[in-house]
Amino acid sequence: MANQTIEPRFIAVEGSIGAGKTSLVNLLGEQYGARVILEDNDTNPFIAKFYEDQEAYSFQTQIFFLLNRFNQYQELAQRDLFNSVVVIDYLFQRDKVFAQLNLEDHEYRLYEQIFNLIGPKAPKPDLVIFLQANTEVLLKRVSKRGRDYEAFMDPDYLDSVNKAFNNFFFYYSETPLLVINTNEIDFVEKKCDLEELINKINSHRIGREYYNPLGS
Repeated sequence: MANQTIEPRFIAVEGSIGAGKTSLVNLLGEQYGARVILEDNDTNPFIAKFYEDQEAYSFQTQIFFLLNRFNQYQELAQRDLFNSVVVIDYLFQRDKVFAQLNLEDHEYRLYEQIFNLIGPKAPKPDLVIFLQANTEVLLKRVSKRGRDYEAFMDPDYLDSVNKAFNNFFFYYSETPLLVINTNEIDFVEKKCDLEELINKINSHRIGREYYNPLGS
């Protein structure tokens, strides 16, 4: 597929754990000749301990992610987004979705104070793509990618995360939003699925749209 120009200059791809965010971002980076920014999960020193003992390590894990994600978005804010297409594999508000799910009430109140101080400084994407899938599909994808620290993940936790993201995007209205049901497609292995997905992204302009491809 030849490189194409698109109207949105800053695209964020979102979804639950295992939804395929990073894979799609890398593919869109190739397609559009875009600058790709990936969430740096592996440098979080608390993440492996979190999956072993969520209650003990949730706050440290969440604060590290919040500050790390903010630094990445701040770097974007300091660049001229109009001179190049940028594709990132998370929305800044992603952090708050996990915080609401993982933190105790007193921890969340402290977290929210920090989030409210720095959140307004994060630039907003021109388009958000939400990759939707049922929990059974997500579990298979997480198992397939084989990250060591995810071996301890509780399937019930993944289901809670998935429900939290669906709830978040049900009410989301800050930017144009394209919701893609990925249960029946494989845009990594099947070129035709990717081509149809890119055509849908290129044609999306304003508001909220749902896309339910049947796959090849």
